[in-house]
Amino acid sequence: MNWLLVVAGAVVGAPARYLTDRAVQSRHDSVFPWGTFVVNVVGSLILGLVTGAVAVAAGAAGPRLQLLLGTGLCGALTTYSTFSYETLRLTEAGSGLYASVNVVAGVAAGLAAAFAGYWLAGAV
Repeated sequence: MNWLLVVAGAVVGAPARYLTDRAVQSRHDSVFPWGTFVVNVVGSLILGLVTGAVAVAAGAAGPRLQLLLGTGLCGALTTYSTFSYETLRLTEAGSGLYASVNVVAGVAAGLAAAFAGYWLAGAV
């Protein structure tokens, strides 16, 4: 049963990742990978909310919700491999500044979103 929860979350997360990436990137005339940046930050926020609901909110989210949203949805929505590839691509294209901003801003925004989600779950 657990693997079905992971699959169900991934069935939503993977298309959401693709569609969000394309929608966001189409609105920016820049080599910066805004689509991947957005999905990674949103996924970090969701995972922070789920983690906070488990840890801070006295088990408001159980293990099944963790599998569905944390492992399935967030696992398929966020993408470290694309983040890494796009950073490498920026470097190879001579956009070292964009590559550096991608790494620093991506990690900082992802951590901030995860902390914010964790805090929000405890506040609710």
